[in-house]
Amino acid sequence: MIARPPETPSIRRRIASMLYEALLLAAVLFIAGFVFTAIFHSPLPPTLRYVFQLYLLLVTATYFIWYWLHGGQTLPMKTWHLRIVRTDGQPLRLKQACLRFLLALIGVGLGFGILWALLDRERLFWHDRMAGTKVVMSNGR
Repeated sequence: MIARPPETPSIRRRIASMLYEALLLAAVLFIAGFVFTAIFHSPLPPTLRYVFQLYLLLVTATYFIWYWLHGGQTLPMKTWHLRIVRTDGQPLRLKQACLRFLLALIGVGLGFGILWALLDRERLFWHDRMAGTKVVMSNGR
């Protein structure tokens, strides 16, 4: 029997996962922020605010990159039966996961990264197209 390649999930499913991801990430950043302010005491002086913002960015990057490298799924992605792989179907490498994160910050942050999928022949988001990655349906569904 020949194995079929995993199918590309709908844009709606990927956006639903992203909304769930935003809720979970808000909780992660709340806890990280609490730890930071407990150490450095609130209110933060102006110079420490930039350090705090960089710290939250690093927490976010660590969260996504770690999960992408360890199974290709965050909790919301597991819930929605999604997984990130390279375009050849193999797991991401560290360099590729970091690139995908940085490109997603730009593309999603500016808004065109998701709209790109409406025009892309494989319905890939901009950051996936540029990083050589894709979101596929996981075995759970």
